[in-house]
Amino acid sequence: MPSRRKVLKTGAAFAGAAALSPLHSFASQSTAHPLPAVRKAAPQIKIFDVLKYGAAGDGKTLDSAAFQRAINEAAAYSGNAQVLVRGGHKYLIGTIELKGSIDFHLADDAQLLISTQREDYRGGLPGSQSGDTMSAALGAVLMANGAHGLKITGTGNIQGRAKEFMTRYDDVGGIWMPGPFRPKMFVLTGCKDLQVRDITFAEAPNWGLHLLGCDGVLVDNVKVRNLLDVPNCDGIDPDHSRNVEIRNCNIACGDDGVVIKCSRQPIDYGEAANIHVHDCIIETQDAGLKIGTETTSDIHDILFERCQIKTSSRGLCIQLRDEGNIHDILFRDITFTSRFYGDPWWGRGEAISFTAIPRTATTKVGSLHNITVQNVTGHAENSVRVCGSEISRVHDVTLDRVSVTLARTTKFPGGLFDNRPTVPANGIQPHDTPGFSIEHADKVTLRNCKVAWGANPPDAFSYAVEAVDTTGLKIEALTGTAAHTSLGKAVSIA
Repeated sequence: MPSRRKVLKTGAAFAGAAALSPLHSFASQSTAHPLPAVRKAAPQIKIFDVLKYGAAGDGKTLDSAAFQRAINEAAAYSGNAQVLVRGGHKYLIGTIELKGSIDFHLADDAQLLISTQREDYRGGLPGSQSGDTMSAALGAVLMANGAHGLKITGTGNIQGRAKEFMTRYDDVGGIWMPGPFRPKMFVLTGCKDLQVRDITFAEAPNWGLHLLGCDGVLVDNVKVRNLLDVPNCDGIDPDHSRNVEIRNCNIACGDDGVVIKCSRQPIDYGEAANIHVHDCIIETQDAGLKIGTETTSDIHDILFERCQIKTSSRGLCIQLRDEGNIHDILFRDITFTSRFYGDPWWGRGEAISFTAIPRTATTKVGSLHNITVQNVTGHAENSVRVCGSEISRVHDVTLDRVSVTLARTTKFPGGLFDNRPTVPANGIQPHDTPGFSIEHADKVTLRNCKVAWGANPPDAFSYAVEAVDTTGLKIEALTGTAAHTSLGKAVSIA
């Protein structure tokens, strides 16, 4: 019988499409006695035009109520319903609740301009704490709860007006400081057979596309144009979600580009599994492709492939900080650039960072294992890092054809690793900079990997491979030397 890991490698490329059976199913046909083709008439689409429900579309009048009337009637229609948001207009909106079995269509150049007034937004998830911005207690622009068969489509855009939710700009940190209220762009909860296609959203003041507890999701050709110096404005967040395909997206955002997580919620939304992210371009001041830090349930069978990370503070990242387990993860055919940013931004330019570190002194940390990285190449200011902890050792990690060129390209202080968020460990840890850093780990394999050093490497740059408290380390066909001839050897094992 093939191993679970082998199945992941050979079959995960089709995981997203196979999982989305309502979107990608084909009836079997017999070819022995083919019948004449019968053309079926396309189901008639009934249009629910928001302008006909009272929307002004002038960018000044609040149109939320008109949108909601159109959505409610479309959802009640027992047929093929489209809520049409016509181009040539700007629509000022607060919270809108989308519903199942409709196509919410932003046609042509239609723009949703989000309101900056707190009273125009409804609260978020049941049981959320009112002071917890990340919990969605403050609501979102576009929300849905238990919507089945919802589509969000079109070439229009949503303008989030991020700077108008900020209080000031911190020149030292290179970051905008948030005000007391800033909604998410989307909170789509418990949705099934969901499609989000072709739209653009920009300048999100908080998380972008938050998919919480959803099952059967296609996100295709979505463009994210958030500001790179606004915190927490993630691109796409599959959270406790399953059977998700994210493809052909172009993402620019201050926080994580695509981040899979299981956040702590008052309702158990289950694990995150069978997620395929591919053919995306990402630009961020945080992690490009990430799992964590919120890891309260298991996260497994995840495939990231054929992505370009133009800039980041960590190229590839897994941060296990809670009780869930992370396993059967594959990154392949990815290029990246990673660099330092100011202190408020997490990450210290690590090329790759896979860590299992307790969030608090009492945290029970799950297991991080069965992780594979194949054919990944990039430039970075810091190491490829695989690091467990005394209470959670990382194990069964394979880095195959991973090539990294290390050079300092910014003037921020170096010789550091970033462990945040954690209380027991040092958040910012002084550490030399090897090409590959392996700590508190078992059964790690480096196969056909390469380390190159830029001109004039600083004193902190050290060995090609440095291993501490590691068992079962295999190094096969390593290319590279130490950063300085005085170190005398490429590999240091302590």
